[in-house]
Amino acid sequence: MSMRPFTRLTSGHSKKLGNHEHAVAIHYMYYNFARIHQSLRVTPAMEAGISDHVWSLDKIIDLL
Repeated sequence: MSMRPFTRLTSGHSKKLGNHEHAVAIHYMYYNFARIHQSLRVTPAMEAGISDHVWSLDKIIDLL
């Protein structure tokens, strides 16, 4: 429910496949690298040893 293109009964869906793919990619990047999870107390990427810090949204956008 945290990603609007996947929720039902809304008009927030992507009309082009490319836009949908980018929205999914940004969501997964934020979820794994920028969002601190309550049960882990760190991001999943930090828990897996992929990253050593919490990424900011600016850094994620710079990757685009």
